[in-house]
Amino acid sequence: TQAEIKAFLEAVLDEEPIPVAPGVLYVFRDKDAEQRFLVDRYRSRRNLLRSPSIAVRERLAPRRRDRSAEKHETYREPLERLWELRISLGRAPDKTEVEDLLPLTEGFGTLGKALRFIEARKDPEEIDRARQSRITDLQVHFALNQFERRRPYSHLERSLQRDIKEFFGDYRAAQSEGFALLTRIADVGAIEQACRHAAEHGLGWLELRDVGTPHAAEEDSQRQEQDLPESGKSLQLHASMVEQLPPLLRIYVGCAAVLYGDYRNADLVKIHIGSGKISLMRYDDFEGKALPRMIERVKIKLREQDIDYFAYGEEYEPPFLYHKSRYVNEEFPNYPEQVAFEEALNGLGLFDFSGYGPTSDDFLETLANNRLAVDGFELVRANNIPNLDNACGQYLTFRQLIECGETQARTGLPNLPKRPESYNALHDLAAQVLDPVIDYFGMIRLTYGFCSPALAKEIPGRIDPKRDQHAAHEHNRGGNPVCERLGAAVDFIVEDESMLEVAQWIVANTPFDRLYSYGDGKPVHVTFGPDQSRQVVRMVAGKSGKLVPHMTPAEEFMALP
Repeated sequence: TQAEIKAFLEAVLDEEPIPVAPGVLYVFRDKDAEQRFLVDRYRSRRNLLRSPSIAVRERLAPRRRDRSAEKHETYREPLERLWELRISLGRAPDKTEVEDLLPLTEGFGTLGKALRFIEARKDPEEIDRARQSRITDLQVHFALNQFERRRPYSHLERSLQRDIKEFFGDYRAAQSEGFALLTRIADVGAIEQACRHAAEHGLGWLELRDVGTPHAAEEDSQRQEQDLPESGKSLQLHASMVEQLPPLLRIYVGCAAVLYGDYRNADLVKIHIGSGKISLMRYDDFEGKALPRMIERVKIKLREQDIDYFAYGEEYEPPFLYHKSRYVNEEFPNYPEQVAFEEALNGLGLFDFSGYGPTSDDFLETLANNRLAVDGFELVRANNIPNLDNACGQYLTFRQLIECGETQARTGLPNLPKRPESYNALHDLAAQVLDPVIDYFGMIRLTYGFCSPALAKEIPGRIDPKRDQHAAHEHNRGGNPVCERLGAAVDFIVEDESMLEVAQWIVANTPFDRLYSYGDGKPVHVTFGPDQSRQVVRMVAGKSGKLVPHMTPAEEFMALP
C-alpha cells in the first residue's frame, strides 16, 4: 500500500518521502530544492485577469517629451518580468532573485528605483492582493509541514528565509500560524463555512443533504449496491480549482495529498464536510465529454490515515457524471457547450436527476427508446436502424406502425423504411400524438401507417404519396424525398368512440401537423412533421358523392356537433 511504501523508504533511507501519485514518491537529496518544491506545491494559482496599467493621459499637442513613457518602452521587457516576480513573491525581490539586474541598474541606477518606477504604473491594490495571497500560501505550507511531521531543517532556503522575515517576523511565528490553521481542519463548522464560501464564489457544487433523512438513507443503500460515492454534506469541484479554495480547505485537501499523492491526478475532488474524508474521482476524458464516466475512485480517510481504491468497468458499472457544469466554471474548456447540453437534456423531461440520477444502462436505454443519442456536447437524433419490435413511443412498436395496412398484409411486402430519419419521424408521431390519444381514449387500431415506394405501387389511385406524409423521410430513385412535407402519418380508429370527438381532441391537445377527418365512423388521418401547420381538412361528400377536401379553421372544426 501507499503507507507501506512510504514507511519502507523512510526506514531504508532515513528520509521523509513525499507521495506524489499512487506508488510514486519523491526523496530529495538537495533540501533547498525540497523546500522550494513543497512551498510551490500548495501555493494558490488564481486565474485573475491582469490589472491594466495606469493609462497615461492623452494630450492633443504635447509640449514636452514623455521621458517616463520612453524609458518604460526602452526597458519594457525586464520591467514586466520584475513586476511578475514582485507579484509572485508578494514582496520586494532581493537582488539575488532578479535575473535582469544588470539592465535594470544600468537604466535606473538601483533595483529599488526600477521597482518604484514600475509600481507607479500599476494598480497598488494588486500588490496588496499578492502579499495576502503569499502569506496564505505560506500558512498552508507550514500547516502541512507539521501534518507531515517533517523534521525541522537545519537551515531554511534563502528565499524562504526572506519570506518568513517579511511576512511573519520569525520562524517560530510562521510555524505557530501554520499550526493554528492545521488544528482548525477538525472544526466541522469551520469546514462547512469555508465550503459555503467557496461555492458562493463559483468554486464547486455544495451538497448539504443530511444523510440521516429517510430519503437519503434509501438512496445511500442504492448507492452502496452500485459502489458509488457516498452522499452527505460535501463540496465537489474540479481538481484544477482546488488552488483557488480558502486556505482551510487547501490544507484539508493537502493533508489527503500527503497520504495519497498529487490530487491533480484526479478530475473531481469531493470534500466530505463531517466525516474527515476526501474522495478523488477520475473519469474517461472528463474535459472532452459532456457525460464522462467514472473509471476510478479513491477515498482518503484522514482520521484513520487509510486509503480505499475502487475501480469501475468489470465488477461495477461505470456511472455517468450528470450536470458536469456544476463542478467547473466559465474558465473550463467547452463550458458554454456543456451548459447548453444540460439545458437540452433537462428540457426533454425524460429523466429524474434528483439524488444520483438514472443508472448508465437506464439512461442509454431511455435515450435509445426516444431515438436520441449523445454526440460530443450535443443531443442528436439517432442515426441507426432499430429493431422493428423496439418500442415506438410508450404503447406501440415500429412493427405495428409499418405492418398495419391491408395491402401490406395481402402482399407480404417488407415495407421497411431505409432511412433512420423515417424511424425518428415515426417515433415523434407516436410520442407527440398517438401516445396522448391512447392515454385519453384507450388503445387505437391502426389501419394505415408507413408506406414505402414499393408498397405505394400496389395501391394505385387511392393515395397521394407526394402529399400524404405516409412515406416519412424516404427518397425516390432521384434521391429526393417522396413527400417534401417529411414527418410521418398514420390512419387509425378508436373502437366505440366518436371519431369526430377523437379528431377534435387531437386538434385541442396535440402538436399535430395535418389532420384529415373522414366522418364519425371512419379512421382519422393525422401527421406530425416539421411544418407544424396545424391544418384541419374535412372530407365531405360532393354532388357526385365523391369525397371532397374542405379546409376548416380549427375554431370552426371544434364547434362541430
